Amino acid sequence: MSYLEYNTKFVPTGLRKLWYLNWPIIMLLIAVSAFGFLMLYSVAGGSPTPWMEPQMKRFAMGLVLMIFVAMVPIWFWRNMAFLAFGGSIVLLLAVEFFGEVNMGAQRWINLGFMRLQPSELTKITLVMFLAAYYDWLPNKKVSHPFWVILPVLFILAPVAMVLSQPDLGTALLLLMGGATVMFMAGVHWAYFATVIGGGVGAIVAVFQSRGTPWQLLKDYQYRRIDTFLDPSNDPLGAGYHITQAKIALGSGGWTGRGFMQGTQSRLNFLPEKHTDFIFTTLAEEFGFVGAFTLLVLYLLIVTFCVFTAITNRDRFASLLTLGIAMTFFLFFAVNMAMVTGLAPVVGVPLPLVSYGGSAMLVLLVAFGLVQSAHVHKPR
Repeated sequence: MSYLEYNTKFVPTGLRKLWYLNWPIIMLLIAVSAFGFLMLYSVAGGSPTPWMEPQMKRFAMGLVLMIFVAMVPIWFWRNMAFLAFGGSIVLLLAVEFFGEVNMGAQRWINLGFMRLQPSELTKITLVMFLAAYYDWLPNKKVSHPFWVILPVLFILAPVAMVLSQPDLGTALLLLMGGATVMFMAGVHWAYFATVIGGGVGAIVAVFQSRGTPWQLLKDYQYRRIDTFLDPSNDPLGAGYHITQAKIALGSGGWTGRGFMQGTQSRLNFLPEKHTDFIFTTLAEEFGFVGAFTLLVLYLLIVTFCVFTAITNRDRFASLLTLGIAMTFFLFFAVNMAMVTGLAPVVGVPLPLVSYGGSAMLVLLVAFGLVQSAHVHKPR
């Protein structure tokens, strides 16, 4: 029996696709989002508005979108990958001309019914594009210099546009997510060693450029680096945010102060308590147990994604699933490292927990792609 015959015979159709959904992933996504709803209710002082209620509505909408995307055959998304990536590039360009400015950053497009952040969409479309690219490219060409440079350019294009907004955190996620897909596709390790060496040189150049006419980063980004290296130098200024976050983390202890009993968030010591620093609110109210539980849920989602990827014989579906899983992992890993002082503060929200419409909807659509790959794999 040929692969095509096998694929046609055993892939489910119609309502049977609902049975083949990866239900453990769906249940885990709901559990993680429930943490977010509780925290948004808490930081609002025990009120469903202004954050929990709209977040729940967006999550319900996102679940519907996820199921819809899952029902569409994976070959359709493979064919749409190049168009989707091109569309996200156009949206990033539109931000430069029509984007809204908030807190010194120009990252959003106002659609009337919601504010869209195209850089969030680009995280997923870039993975789609690279998965389709390496599905099309013969294995013997994967490590050829020309066929390596081409995807690198496609990665650097959105990274440069996102950096100009400025949004260092999202740019880093795009860079690491794209590199991960390239590595999993089989690009030779020597290329990555070269990039890492160049990265070390770039870090040196960043520090050397400070205060010069060719300064490579914004002043606030340098302040974030200073804060990361030694927040105690300016505990009431640039180091205030991370200092208060550490106080919240430490005061939670093993089991926490209790739901809605966190003093750091309720007394407004924590910055951006409903977005970037929401993990510290959770840790203060539910302690180590609550924070560890959320981390386990995240890791279980990644584990189920990796398992379904390695059991899928379709190259595009496998690379797409692994790429989305790694992007999701980087999302929560960077946020947790950021608020615990293990990484500089770069403005990355906690996935499915932090308040934000674009991030949640795009992430659930991404898991719809994972579900489509799982539902339509040959059985």
